[in-house]
Amino acid sequence: MSNLELIFSFVLLLKNLLNISNISCTLRGNKMKKSKNSQKIPWATKEAMEQIYKLNLWGGGKVNFYSGDGSHDTTILEPYIKEVVSFLKSFKIPLNVVDLGCGDFNVGMQLLEHSEKYTAVDIVEPLIRRNRSVFQADKLHFHCLDIAKDALPKGDCAIVRQVLQHLSNKEVKAILSKLSIYKYVLLTEHIPEGLFKPNLDVISGQGIRLKNNSGIDIFSPPFNLRVKNTLELLSVDVKKWKGRIVTTLLEMY
Repeated sequence: MSNLELIFSFVLLLKNLLNISNISCTLRGNKMKKSKNSQKIPWATKEAMEQIYKLNLWGGGKVNFYSGDGSHDTTILEPYIKEVVSFLKSFKIPLNVVDLGCGDFNVGMQLLEHSEKYTAVDIVEPLIRRNRSVFQADKLHFHCLDIAKDALPKGDCAIVRQVLQHLSNKEVKAILSKLSIYKYVLLTEHIPEGLFKPNLDVISGQGIRLKNNSGIDIFSPPFNLRVKNTLELLSVDVKKWKGRIVTTLLEMY
């Protein structure tokens, strides 16, 4: 074989090796992209909540906006309304109430008359527009806010009813840090029966911590909230989903 033929053969071999190397790099790159794209990226809370109402993920059938059985089941709702109305009526001068996470307002509409002013807040804009058209009163005001990011409306008493249970620890912590602007907070959470591991983190959305035998405990890490006084107003056993729904009155510093 001549020198020229040897050189030509070497060039062909080198070219083939380079092609194999490029193909290998491409395959590795595709695998990396696939791995990167397959990572679960959580929706922003606003979009997640909008999707819940759009797809009726909390039930309600053909109802346009339904905040779940927790806001409609009479075995849950009636004792709650009774206790909260009793608390609100205990004041000679009615309180300015701020409902942080008002949902479809099936709960708030039963508390409205016992307030001096009622400010109802939710993160879902179409829901707030619907509420404004359905529920109207001089002392009633609806606002679309992200309570983890935005400044909270002023008032005497905040209602936070089965809201924190749907949110990540980061958002819960942000909300709790703002509640000191109120004298009272009525906090309601769905927690497991008996002993449970508090405050396991979740992605904000439809589900809650209950399936992992966890629930929100604002006095445990990573929240460690300090309040002036606390009183459990109500605990309702929930047979359908298990666990219990607890309402606690907080007197803030």
